[in-house]
Amino acid sequence: MRMHVAARVPPPTTSITHRSGALASKKMLLPTLAWLGATCAVGLYVSRQLHQRSDGFDHIFAQQNTPEVEEARKKGLLVDTYGDPRNSLLNILGWTK
Repeated sequence: MRMHVAARVPPPTTSITHRSGALASKKMLLPTLAWLGATCAVGLYVSRQLHQRSDGFDHIFAQQNTPEVEEARKKGLLVDTYGDPRNSLLNILGWTK
């Protein structure tokens, strides 16, 4: 049975530390700007979609919210006892209203 000995690799002669200077900042500028632009674009898209959905639901519910429906909702959800769920912190779509 033969044992193989792993060859030792000498340590690198160049430093692996973070580069500093104008060359490093130019190399990182474009990817950083691309990442920021993509993140902003996605954030704006999601925000716009949420507002459109919220406005659509508001329109639908405004047509259905008659005084009789509101009274039945208050009785069914025990709004007087537990509070109105429309004012909950978890009601994300209602935050801007």
